[in-house]
Amino acid sequence: MTRIATTKMSSKGQVVIPEDVRVALGLEAGSQFVVIGEGDVVVLKKVAPPAMSDFDEILREARRQARQAGMKRTDVTAAIKAARTSR
Repeated sequence: MTRIATTKMSSKGQVVIPEDVRVALGLEAGSQFVVIGEGDVVVLKKVAPPAMSDFDEILREARRQARQAGMKRTDVTAAIKAARTSR
């Protein structure tokens, strides 16, 4: 479902995304984007937080690697304390 529309940039650099495109893509106020510029092309890519199921998988993998490296909870606590102290 390709949506094509035209828009203008304001003097403040703001660009309005046409309503039909916003609705079709589920964009809401506060949506965040990565902006990529190359030549005469500008691409906006919506940034979405990962699903909790994705986060859970990342956390499982991090824990697995920590166990494999021989890390303990006390090591993590000490690292956090050291990082907070160095500020």
